[in-house]
Amino acid sequence: MRWALVKVALAVTAMVVVAFAVPLGLVVKEMARDRAFSNAERQAATIGPVLAITTDRTQLERALASAETGPGGRIGVHVPGDGKGARPAGIGFRRASDRDVASVVALGRASIAPVRGGSSLLQPTAVATGVAVVEVYVPDAALGNGVATSWLVLSGVGLALIIGSVAVADRLGTRMVRAAKRLAGAAHRLGTGELGVRVPEEGPKELRSAATAFNSMADQVVQLLANERELAADLSHRLRTPLTVLRLNAASLGDGPAAEHTRAAVEQLEREVDQIIRTAREQKSHSQKAAATAGCDAAEVIRERMAFWSALAEDEGRTVRVAGAHRPLRVPVARPDLAAALDAMLGNVFRHTPEGTAFAVDVHHAGTAGNAVIVLVSDAGPGIDDPDAALRRGHSGGGDGSTGLGLDIVRRLAESTGGDIRIGRSVLGGTEIRVWLALDGHGPPGAPHHTGTHRLRRRLPLRGRRKGKRG
Repeated sequence: MRWALVKVALAVTAMVVVAFAVPLGLVVKEMARDRAFSNAERQAATIGPVLAITTDRTQLERALASAETGPGGRIGVHVPGDGKGARPAGIGFRRASDRDVASVVALGRASIAPVRGGSSLLQPTAVATGVAVVEVYVPDAALGNGVATSWLVLSGVGLALIIGSVAVADRLGTRMVRAAKRLAGAAHRLGTGELGVRVPEEGPKELRSAATAFNSMADQVVQLLANERELAADLSHRLRTPLTVLRLNAASLGDGPAAEHTRAAVEQLEREVDQIIRTAREQKSHSQKAAATAGCDAAEVIRERMAFWSALAEDEGRTVRVAGAHRPLRVPVARPDLAAALDAMLGNVFRHTPEGTAFAVDVHHAGTAGNAVIVLVSDAGPGIDDPDAALRRGHSGGGDGSTGLGLDIVRRLAESTGGDIRIGRSVLGGTEIRVWLALDGHGPPGAPHHTGTHRLRRRLPLRGRRKGKRG
């Protein structure tokens, strides 16, 4: 794909350069020719007033010597005879033939005649004895003056355009090929059993869509495998009851070869069922770890949970706002864990704020290089009186029978990625819970290396008095 784009860019740019450069080069050549003959006409015009006054050879030679071409220049005059038998005279530099001169006199207008080494401009001028012809010689070098330089500049510009277009096409091709290779490699690894592989949603729009579809497919594959292994474990457990009956019946068969064979078969069947149960549990654990490693789309989880909580918010007259959940934002946590953390924070809003209290959920990229995702849950309630205590496991001062484990669940989720949780005052006037989910294992800038609620207390001091408590 990369070389195909380069070849297409090379061919198209080359055709465009040729289509513009060749006509432009011909125009430059024609302009140089017109400029040379325009100068010749101007020089011929300087002799016209002298011919109108006199045709004396001495005066004409003096006028030719003072012309722009200077003494020994490329200008001359063909003077007609006096009508008394005198032959036409030639003064100065002359290369045009008598036939060309006679043709110009007959036509009565300027003409260009080819001569040895160039061309001559013949300009007729009326004098007392007839028509004199001023000849200005224009060499071939003057006709092409500056043309070679102009063509060289055009060639350089065209070559630069071709090189630039090839470089841009190669860059675009590299970007597309890199994203396509990542997608192909991830598909191959998923086919070999790496259930945790996911693709960064980067590159052109089409490849980003393909990466999103691939990640969604991989999540579904992990979920389907987990369901199948759970089903296998359940079926194996169901076999234990009939196996127990078989074992008891085999024990009551007494002695004898048939009874011994039956008991041995039952024991073998029990061992196989136990092995199936252990394998199913190990594979389920492996699937769960792979799902946690692969992560999930935080925006999708937020949309899903907000659809659930919005119904209750509508019943209680709460205003709900969701921002930043319109585009994919993958985070390195399992989907069920993130859903549980969101439910814990949103449940606190409903449990500890009066009906009609507005709340909002925002999610966006953060960090110096977009290496983190921040989830903000804010409300317009009375706030938290003691944020330090709210973050302690098992603490709840609400007096409503809550376990005090909600924010601890959120804290452990954030710290599992290298991030943290902060409690502050929201723009709505109540509590703001900020969950920092690091994408590269590094916490927020300036964060200490240790974890726990002490770090949270030092980072974000509470501004203003809060009322109520949460856990």
